[in-house]
Amino acid sequence: MRQFDPQPAPHIPAPSSVRRMMLQVLVALIPGIAAHVWFFGPAIAIQLILACGFALGFEALCLKARGRPLLPYLNDLSAPLTAVLYVLCLPPLMPWYTTAIGLLFAIVVAKHLYGGLGHNLFNPAMVGYAVILVAFPLHATSWLPPASLAENPIGLMSALEAIFTGGLPAPLSFDAITEATPLDHWQNGISSGQMMSEIRQSPVFGDYGGVGWEWIANGYLLGGLYLMARRIISWRVPVALLGSVVILTLPGSLIDPDTNPLVMEHLFTGGIMLAAFFIATDPVSGSTTPRGMLIFGAGVAILTLIIRRWGAYPEGIAFAVLMMNMAVPLIDRHTRTRVFGT
Repeated sequence: MRQFDPQPAPHIPAPSSVRRMMLQVLVALIPGIAAHVWFFGPAIAIQLILACGFALGFEALCLKARGRPLLPYLNDLSAPLTAVLYVLCLPPLMPWYTTAIGLLFAIVVAKHLYGGLGHNLFNPAMVGYAVILVAFPLHATSWLPPASLAENPIGLMSALEAIFTGGLPAPLSFDAITEATPLDHWQNGISSGQMMSEIRQSPVFGDYGGVGWEWIANGYLLGGLYLMARRIISWRVPVALLGSVVILTLPGSLIDPDTNPLVMEHLFTGGIMLAAFFIATDPVSGSTTPRGMLIFGAGVAILTLIIRRWGAYPEGIAFAVLMMNMAVPLIDRHTRTRVFGT
């Protein structure tokens, strides 16, 4: 065994780069994306390719308008990562123009109008998602059922036709192939006075979450643990977000399980796992102080649960993240670490 003489401090950390970090995050998303394709078909893969093309195109136009060199910024993978996160929040059969509009707001408005990478106040992917959710609510809520429950599975050619023409081959129609998500079933069932035991009779529910969704969430959890092990993200935001969900939902599920979803159902249905490891951990639009990260993660969890239960939308991740983005300057100001010696 070779021996190396340790050198005295200070020790210089290994060099890092934006491209390397973005690549690590994209790699960590692969398990969740693979599960998404497995359960919901190839349409999500088409959307990912389409979105990355739009994102790089808008990025190039903005860089050209600002007089910046193209290659260094297009090569840092920040635009493709924004596109991937944006697509993973939306139904896979979204028309191509809605994908373009969402990324226009994400890349041009939320990113470059604020000064580009490192200067944006809001998470670009969530800005794009929120715009589409408000402007095109029908398209943004038309989800496919998982493959095991689909009476008319959508193949590659049908997905291409739906995305680029807005139609489906006869006799299929969007009403026939789309279905309410588990979160929609929760919101509609609870508001109509149904008990959770009755709501769970729907075939869209699996062992501890929505069919397919629970495995997608497991994929994001696996990727998130990889990022934490590689120290690409801090443990504080995911722990605070997921821990707050557990703390806030456990009493209700124990005291009144007939009207409250179980903790595992909250964690493994919808976008909680994606937000905890890949969205709320954005180092630019999120808090940067140790205590601030804990507050930021807890705030995202609280607002998401409030919107899920009493809001107009069954999923509140985007709005929760954007509202906490607005609070980041205040959070960081009051949680700054004391300067050594003062």
